[in-house]
Amino acid sequence: MIRAAIVGGSGYIGGELLRLLSSHPHVEVVACTSRRLAGRRVDGAHPNLRGSTELSFVDDRELDSYDVVLLATPHGVSVERRAEFEALAPVTVNLSADFRLADPAAYRRHYGKAHADPDALGSYVVGLAELHRDALAGADRISIPGCMATAAILALHPLVQAGLITGSVQVDARTGSSGSGASTAAGNSHPERSGSMRVFAPTEHRHQAEVEQAIGLPVRMSATGVNAVRGVQVLCHCVLADGVTEAQVRQAYRASYAAEPFIRLVAHRRGWYRYPEPKLLSGSNYCDVGFALDREGGRLVAIAALDNLVKGGAGNAVQSLNVRYGWPEQAGLGFTGLHPS
Repeated sequence: MIRAAIVGGSGYIGGELLRLLSSHPHVEVVACTSRRLAGRRVDGAHPNLRGSTELSFVDDRELDSYDVVLLATPHGVSVERRAEFEALAPVTVNLSADFRLADPAAYRRHYGKAHADPDALGSYVVGLAELHRDALAGADRISIPGCMATAAILALHPLVQAGLITGSVQVDARTGSSGSGASTAAGNSHPERSGSMRVFAPTEHRHQAEVEQAIGLPVRMSATGVNAVRGVQVLCHCVLADGVTEAQVRQAYRASYAAEPFIRLVAHRRGWYRYPEPKLLSGSNYCDVGFALDREGGRLVAIAALDNLVKGGAGNAVQSLNVRYGWPEQAGLGFTGLHPS
C-alpha cells in the first residue's frame, strides 16, 4: 500500500481523485490539502464521500513525505513551487496545464506568456496510457493532458497511425460546466449558464497545442460550453487520404484499441446511442470513440466522448499510476457509468 497526498483537494478534480482512490486496493490517501478549508472534514466539500473517508483538509505548507503526490492545483501554481512539491515524494502526478507541452514556444503562443521553468518542459511523461504505456512504466513525473485534448487525441490517433487522414484537422469541442472548476467566475454560475450554448473559444483553444503535439498534424480547435455539468464531446473534421474506405477506418480503430480496457468503439448504423454520448459515461473512466464518413467521399468526422473529470482528469491520473506501479490497469476504475442518468 502506497501513501498518497492530494494537493488542491477541495476542487472537482481533487474530489474525484479522493472518490476513485478511496476504493483503490493499493493506494491510501493520507493527506488532502486546502488552505481555505484547513481543519475541516473532506466530506464537507465532497458530500458524496460521506462514510468513505475520515480525512480533514490540511494546509499544503504542512505536508510531510509520501510515496506519491497528486497535484490538482490551479494552473501556474505547480510550476512556481515545483521543487517544493517534487521533494515531497519520489513520484509526482500533475493534473494542471503547467507541464503538458514540451515546446516553450508552443507554450508561449497558446498561454500568452513565457513558461516559468522552460527547462522542465518535456521532462514529464504524458499521462495517457493508450499512447504512452511503456514510458509511464517507472515514470517519476507524469503530466495529465487536458480533457478535450484527451478526447481529440484518442479520436484521431488511430487514423494518423494508419495514415488514413491528411492535411489539417478541425476540432469542435463541447464541454460541461464542471470544466470551469469549483471556484468559477460569475458568468459560469447556474443562472447564467443554464440553457446556454456559449462559444468561449471560437479559435485557438489551448488544448489545440496538445493535440498537435500528439498527432503531428496541424489542428484548429474551437470550444463551446453546453448545458451539462459533466462531459466532453469532440467532433474532429478530417480529410481522408485518397481511396480510404469505411472498412479501413473501422479496422484502424479496432487495431489500436482492441486490447484497451477503457476505449470502446461506438459507430453503429442505428439506435439512439450510435455515436459516443458523454451522458452515458458520467463517473466512468471510459472514452468512447466513433466516426462517420461523408457520403460524397473524402471527408470523415471522428467523434469521442468522455467524463471531463474522470478520463479527462482524475481517472487518467489513477490509470497512469496503475501503469507506473505495474498494478492492474482497472484498479479503482471499475465504475461503468449510468443509464439513465
